[in-house]
Order: sequence, then C-alpha cells, then structure tokens
Amino acid sequence: MSTQGNANPNSSVNNYSMSSTQNGGGAAPCQNGPGQMYPAMYTASSYYSSAPPAAYPTVAGHSAPPTGKTPVSSTGYSGNYYQSSSGLSPYPAPGTHQYSNAPGQSFQQTAPYAMPAGYYGQVYSHPSQGQTQPQPQQLQPNLMPASSGSNLGAPLYPIVSYPSAPGSSQYGTLRSSQTTAGQPPVSTVMPPPPTQSSLQQYSQGIGATPTPAQPGYGAPPLSQAATVNGQSNAVQQHYDQNLHNPMSHHYAAGPPNSQGPDKERPPSGTPGTSVHSSPQHHPDLAAPPAGVPAKQAPPFGYNYPTMHPAYQQNPAPKPNPSPSHGGYNPPGYQPYSQPFPSLSELSSALGGLGGVSELEAETLRPVNLLQERNILPPKRAPPPEPNLSNDLRKVNCSPDTFRCTLTNIPQTQALLNKARLPLGLLLHPFRDLTQLPVITSNTIVRCRSCRTYINPFVSFLDQRRWKCNLCYRVNDVPDEFMYNPVTRSYGEPHKRPEVQNSTVEFIASSDYMLRPPQPAVYLFLLDVSHNAVESGYLNVFCQSLLDNLEKLPGDTRTHIGFVTFDSTVHFYNLQEGLSQPQMLVVSDIDDVFIPTHDSLLVNLKESKELVKDLLNALPGMFTHTRETQSALGPALQAAYKLMSPTGGRVTVFQTQLPTLGAGLLQSREDPNLRSSTKNVLHLGPATDFYKKLALDCSGQQIGVDLFLLSSQYSDLASLACVSKYSAGSVFYYPSFHHIHNTAQKQKFQKDLQRYLTRKIGFEAVMRIRCTKGLSIHTFHGNFFVRSTDLLSLANVNPDSGFAVQMSIEESLADTSLACFQAALLYTSSKGKRRIRVHTLCLPVVSQLSEVFAGADIQAISCLLANMAIDRSISSSLSDARDALVNAVVDCLTAYRANGSNIQPSGLIAPAALRLFPLYVLALLKQKALRTGTSTRLDERVFSMCELKSQPLQQIMRMVHPDLYRIDNMTEQAALHLNDSVIPQPPLLQLTAEKLTREGAFLLDCGSVMYLWVGKCCNETFIRDVLGFQNYASLPSNMTEIPELQTTYSERTRAFISWLLESRTFLPAFHVVKDDASTKTSFFQHLVEDRTESAFSYYEFLLHIQQQMSK
Repeated sequence: MSTQGNANPNSSVNNYSMSSTQNGGGAAPCQNGPGQMYPAMYTASSYYSSAPPAAYPTVAGHSAPPTGKTPVSSTGYSGNYYQSSSGLSPYPAPGTHQYSNAPGQSFQQTAPYAMPAGYYGQVYSHPSQGQTQPQPQQLQPNLMPASSGSNLGAPLYPIVSYPSAPGSSQYGTLRSSQTTAGQPPVSTVMPPPPTQSSLQQYSQGIGATPTPAQPGYGAPPLSQAATVNGQSNAVQQHYDQNLHNPMSHHYAAGPPNSQGPDKERPPSGTPGTSVHSSPQHHPDLAAPPAGVPAKQAPPFGYNYPTMHPAYQQNPAPKPNPSPSHGGYNPPGYQPYSQPFPSLSELSSALGGLGGVSELEAETLRPVNLLQERNILPPKRAPPPEPNLSNDLRKVNCSPDTFRCTLTNIPQTQALLNKARLPLGLLLHPFRDLTQLPVITSNTIVRCRSCRTYINPFVSFLDQRRWKCNLCYRVNDVPDEFMYNPVTRSYGEPHKRPEVQNSTVEFIASSDYMLRPPQPAVYLFLLDVSHNAVESGYLNVFCQSLLDNLEKLPGDTRTHIGFVTFDSTVHFYNLQEGLSQPQMLVVSDIDDVFIPTHDSLLVNLKESKELVKDLLNALPGMFTHTRETQSALGPALQAAYKLMSPTGGRVTVFQTQLPTLGAGLLQSREDPNLRSSTKNVLHLGPATDFYKKLALDCSGQQIGVDLFLLSSQYSDLASLACVSKYSAGSVFYYPSFHHIHNTAQKQKFQKDLQRYLTRKIGFEAVMRIRCTKGLSIHTFHGNFFVRSTDLLSLANVNPDSGFAVQMSIEESLADTSLACFQAALLYTSSKGKRRIRVHTLCLPVVSQLSEVFAGADIQAISCLLANMAIDRSISSSLSDARDALVNAVVDCLTAYRANGSNIQPSGLIAPAALRLFPLYVLALLKQKALRTGTSTRLDERVFSMCELKSQPLQQIMRMVHPDLYRIDNMTEQAALHLNDSVIPQPPLLQLTAEKLTREGAFLLDCGSVMYLWVGKCCNETFIRDVLGFQNYASLPSNMTEIPELQTTYSERTRAFISWLLESRTFLPAFHVVKDDASTKTSFFQHLVEDRTESAFSYYEFLLHIQQQMSK
C-alpha cells in the first residue's frame, strides 16, 4: 500500500503526489467513490504531448486545419488520444452514458470501477486549480549494509514508503476525426462519436495545486523486486567481489555512501489507493474554428481503380535507387510531374541535415508511395542504428530488450509536435538472454539524487567521482568500486562490468527486501465441468505436468497445490504420509472457505509421489460427471485465500462462461453482429469482480494466468481482467478439442511445455527512469501501476512486453544524449533477490529532418497499436481506427508541409517511414481492430490482449506476417550454420499477386504458420517434403511436416527451424490446399489485397492522399 514518507533532510526527492493507477495509465486524478468523476485539470496539449501549451503549436503550412479536415482537437472527446489521467476505469461502464452535443454541457458517465475510498485504505482528495497544498517529503532511508559472505545473520527488513512520482501529467494524443462544432455530422468511413464543446474542469477538495509532472529521474529507486529463476539458459558471467577482491579486508566492509542504499520499495500488502486510469475521460481541447467541415470520405473503393495504371509489378529497387538522380524513371512508372529534390535541397527544406551520415541520408530519401511498388525489403529490416559513436554503440542496450520509437530524440516538445510522431519506449525486460553479467557486490553504486544505477553512459571526472547521465549530479566512487573483479586489479572503476555492459543483473542485499524471499508456489485451478471433461484438456494438462514436474522452476522450498471446480469447489489434501490424495469438497460457494490450511499447498519434494498419484487419477475422476455449471469466481476467491500468506502463481484453466456464484457472467455476444461495420460492443468487462480480485491478488504478490479453452463465447473481456491487473498472461484456444482439433491440441501441449518450464520472477517491481527533461506518462501491458513510474508485477515472465508513452517537458538543448533506464527488482525461483538493469542511450537532435531520419517504424506501429486498443475500449472501435489513419495523414502532412516548396506531386514519405501506411493498414485488418469481417468477440478481445502484452517482434509478426516461397529454395545466399545450410528466400508482399498455383508458400504469422500449396505445385516438392505422391493425395488437415531423408525436406525443415529459433512459444502449423475451405484464414492475412469491407493497399494510399488534400 502506498504510504506517505517521513521527512528526511538529506532527501533530494520531495513533493511527490501519491497516486496509483492500473495498466494503461500513469498518474491519474483520484476517484472517491462510485460514480464520482473529476475532469482533468489541464487542457490537453498537442499530438502526442503531455505538457500543456497555451495553444496548438503550429507547423509550417499547417497552422490552420485545411478546409474539410477536422482539426486535431476534438470537441467530444479530448484530442488526447489515449489519455489515462482520469479516475475512470479503462473500460466502459455497464451503466448509462450521457452525451450532449449542446455547447456548455459536459459529458458524463458513471464510473464502473470507482471503488469506495476505503477499499484500499486511503482517501485522497485531488487538488483543484489555483490552490496549494504542501506535499509530503519522501524519505530516503538510511540502511546499514548487509554483511558479505554466506553468514548473513538476521537480515534487515527495513520499512520504507513507496515513492510516488510528482503529480499527474498530460497524456499523448492520437487525434480522431470528429464532427466540428456547429456542423451537422457528415457521413464518414468510420462514424465519429458525438461531440461536445464544453471544457471540463475540476473542483474537488480544498487544497492543492497539482505538482506538474517531473521526469522519472527524480523518483527514488525500486524497492522490492522479484528474482528471476537463477538458472536460465544464459551463460551468466558472475562477478563476485566477495570472492575475488584481494583488498576486501580494507574495503569490502567499508560503509556505503552516507545516504544508504535508497531502495525501490517492494510491494507488500494491498496496493495503494486505486485510481482507475481511463482513456475514457479526457480534458477537452479548445473548440476548433467554427465552419470547418468535417472529414468526409467516400465508401470503400469509391472511384478508385483496383490497380493504378502506373502501379504495376516491377523489379525491386537496387540498394540505393535514389530517385533524386536525374533520369530515374523505370519502365511502367508514370513520369513525375516535377523532379524529386536533390538531397541538398531536401536538407535545406527540412532544416538542414548537418553532418548526417550516408545511411541517415538514405532514410530521408523521398519515396513516392503511389509509384514505388516494391518498398518491402527482401529481409525483415533490422531496427535503425542510433547515430552514436562506435564506443557508445558497442555498449548500448540491445533493441530486442529496449527500443524507442525515435532513435533521434527531439530537443523540444515543439519539435516533436512538428514531426507528428509518437515518442515512446518498447521493453522486453525479462527476456531470455544467452549472456548476462551477474554482479555480487556489497555496494550497488547508484546516483544519490535520482537513484540511477551506474551504467556505461555515466562519465568519470576522475577515479573518485562520476557524473550521473540522467540528472547530472556528481557522485563519489565508493572504495569497493575501485576494484575490478574481472581483471582483479585496483583503481580502474571505468572498467567494471557495470560500466562495460548496458544490461546487468545485481544480486541484491537484504536492503532490498521487506520480508525473506518467498518460495516458488504454484496453484493450479482446474475446470472439471462436463464441458471441460468433454474437451479432453484435462488429460493433456495432467500428462504435461507429469512430464515437466522435475523442471518446474524452484528449489527445495517449492510448493504446489490443486483446486478443481464445477458447481462446487474441490480441494486436495496432499500432506506427506497419506497413502493417497484426499478430496475435500466445499459446496457453499457463496461463502467459500479453506477446509484446512496446512496440507493443501505442500512441499513438492516431500509430497511428489502424492502429486503424481493425483495427476494420474484426475482425468478419470470426472469422466461421468453431469455437472454443467461453472463456479469460477468462488474458486478464484478460494485460491486468493490459500495463496495470500506467501504469494505465487495461480494458473486457471476454464472452458466455459462462469455461471454460478460471485463473478457469474451472461452471454453478451450477438453472432449476427460479428461482421458489423459499425461499432463493436462489449469490448470491456461486464463486471468489475475480476479486476477487483486481481488488484487484491497483486497486493499479496499473487499473479493469475488464464488458459481459456472454449468453443463457445466465454466473455474473455471480463475474464482477462484477472490476469491483466495481476501481471499475468492470457492463453486462448478457440474450439479446443483433443480429437477434433489436433492443431489446437498440439499448440496447447507446446505452450504448456514452455509455460511450465520457463523462468519466473516473483514479487517484482519495475521502474523506468529517463534523462532530466523527459517524462513518462502512460504504460501499456499487464501490471498494476503503484505510482507514476513504479509498476507492480506479482509475477514476471520472459515472454511479456511493455510499452511506455513519453513527452518532453523541458528543452534538452544542454545535452547531446538522452538516456533511459529500466530496473526490474524480483525474487528468483531459487529465492534470490535480483535486480536486472537495462540502459539505453540515444542522441538528441535539433533538426526536423533528423527526427524523421531516426523514426523506428516498427516501434511506432507497436506503440500506436497499444494506444488504439485503449481507444477502442474507452471510446469506440471506429474512433480508434479513424485515429490510426489520422496518425499516418498527420505525419506525412507534416513531412510535406516542411518541404512543400520542393515536393513533387504524389504521396511522398521519407524512406524511414515508407512502410508506415502499410503497417497501419495491416493493423486495421487485424482481428483486434477490423470491421466488416466475421470475428468472434472472444477472438477479437484475445487479439487485443496480445497486442497489449507481447514483445515487439511477436506483435510485428502478428500485424504484418512474413511470406516466403519455399518450393524453389536454393543454396544461393544461404546461411551456413553448424554444418547445416539454411536457405534465405526473399520476403514477398502480402498479396495474392505473389502466389502461383505452381508454388508452395510459407506464411509466418507468429502464433500460427500456414504452408499454402498450389494445385499445380511441383510433385517432387510434395513427395520429398510433405511425403505424399501428388497434390490430390494431400490430406486437408495436415498439421506438421514429416522428417524425410531428402534434400528438399532437410532444406525446408532447416529454414523453418531457423525461423523458430528465437521463438519461445512454437506456432500452430497448417498445410493449406488451394481448394480447401481453410484457405480463407490464410488469405485473410494478405493485407495488401482488397476485401469486401476494407481497402487494398493502393486504395488505402489514395485514401491517405485524399485526406491530406482536405
């Protein structure tokens, strides 16, 4: 629970407002009871910004909205696209919504998750404008260091308060098309929500002027973290100073810096006051100028040719096909109405390139998207390299772990606004690493002001002083840090592993603990209703757990337990000494209780035989059950009571809609509306039961993972909340059946194998810090936000990703580098407290051209996907889709407006952003965001969950899959790895144009792979790779490639294995015949083709061009 700190005269971190939000938001206004809402205090600022300027910043040639185009500000909903600064829940209320189109009336909505102030034990009143209130000072605790060596004696469990970063900040925006004040609604492609023009203002409580948001650097360190499974596959370079320091008798026991190791507060007890962050409640922007007509778009395909005459197939461009060279006009392309500018002309138009490298110059090359057809690179493009010195580049954080949407950070918010690009980070903080420096030291060196961990980007003024790269404070180098455990030499602090590696892991002392590290505790909650038994999942689960029982992460303290449920809840006594497991049945589901507390969670090592007996017996115990009801809610309540003393992981298997007891749900899906082109309903939860339970679990360090195996609607929108807010994971297997759906069964088996054996961190917290002048305002992923920059993760796993939106609050003109640091504190499954630290360094630039040149289009697309999911839940799906289109329109308009004198006609994008429209079109055709195509509600919600919680590489495979032709692979340009030859076929565009009936094509969508075989495919390939004589003999439900001793087979399997090499969850595999009914799912991924309800890629480009011209 968040608590106020005591004043400490030595503390440099003051004036923290105390607030907490759930995932999807940063600091938010408070809400003191159901239905009470408090509008945000500041008017929102520009496009993706957070600092509120007096008015919209102008862009050259773009200061007023063009005729026919709705301005960025929306009157009904804030232009703040994904704002989370409100006290409302991120999901729409089941109650009534009241909108008013009349000026002067405010938008009101009941708050579905507003809880009584006492729910989390604290009442906060949010400051109102113009009033002041003293802020509590944050305590920087003075803690004694733990002694070195194995004989620690009694560990210290200091009491520290959670630091909470200063006040709530404004949130970045993606504008959506809205009707303008005074104008009647005009028909658009995606209907806008109603408008409202009144500004909403707080007037809550007496007292405080809100403290403006400060950059994350000012927050004290992470308090408690969970350790990761100490035994990863990683080659861990373990630096133990206690073992190797020859001067330890002089220095190892020396006092730490005077202030003590200021800690990241570990989570304990119930989370702090629940302030629901909601993108639903936005501060209004100033009303747009009257008389500006709203955007109007024709129906899909209206007046657009299916293929532009000049838009024909041509060879892929050469590596440097700069159209600026005179005479560049390949056959089949229409001549340009005016020549492309030279690089020097472009440079001067965009504000000068300065000393831009040749590579950066190529990223700025203007590309006419309507005429350059082959813009897809032959291989998946690597992330852009930051323009840093070689020394910094070598030690920078891997883009697989830490990635920014802009590899050149704009100097000011005004420059960021001018580029119309979002600034944010994508993190994969706990991913499996092959090499990880692990450091054991009595002193973890951190900045005394902002608590940044020492890293490769600090500067040493001399051997005794170092300067923090985030807040620029000069710190002393502790004596112990003078010794280098790698070289076993003294006096070279700049060569320590912490300063040579941007990703390191520290073994934390007891100063980072509030209690002894918890053991690994696993509880399995199993649906055993008739529906569950019929699906056959119980056999698969029990067998998988039996096979992997020895591989569960943990040590001799590991505990395990099982609970089954149908209309009642069943517990299993597995106490050592019993001859067989005992079932204990609790039928009172309205007041569920634990029948015995000491034998339901048992030591795995001591009771292993009883656990095996239970797993062997479970599938047969309910074979003849007639129970069709499901009391999931009471079972979860029982699990919470059982796990609260220790914390741990609860794994839930559910096969139907919960129908009994607390948390029961009704079917909300109308199958007739699955193909609707209008707004999709019920994307938010029907009840807050699962969210409240998740928050309670998070407070007790319990993470909940959900496996949904259902052929019917199960309201995943409601059920997923139990994982979303407890830092859990969601797995979904639609139409699962162990006999009738072998592909799903195989995937379930593979996923369970990974899930049960992957490393896990318990009782974790993560904090992200950034250079002074930058601030973090919105988080995306599965977690609970304890304070503005502290994420509470009851469990952390290596397969989860997070996204963060940022803004620039102060000019960065005084620095040439911006740095970001993520620190994850956790308890490993071996009971060790560890801190994993990642540090990313990027250059700061002052020219617009450099901002465009450093755009990372994959990171931008993933961040926009997260923002769009929030928007679709808080506002509407059509609003989110509209805003994605506008993100492309605004960015390309900004590029054109700042070089308008020299741009040719056409749709022009810098080469760095040439894939932006394609990726956004692919997003619009994703299950999560598409309309007009039949999509089950649970499948749509699951796709949304994946986009919000997967790491970047997985999201990009989902959004824009990879297509290869594999029937004619050769060794030309092949990779030679470990005596095997791995062919490298080129990537193909996602269009049926690229398919031929004579070929076989592999489509890699991340979680599923399709091998499409043409009717006239080479029989040699069918025989040598698939093991059948001809196309006619291929079965329609083939789900794997056989291992055949042929060159074709070995080559194909080597290529597929290479694709899967870095995957943690293996995809389902389908062989699709050209004439099979299953080919529909294959063709749905060909995003460049037109469908009945969506543009083709070329039509979409014309649509973008049309919107830009308004």
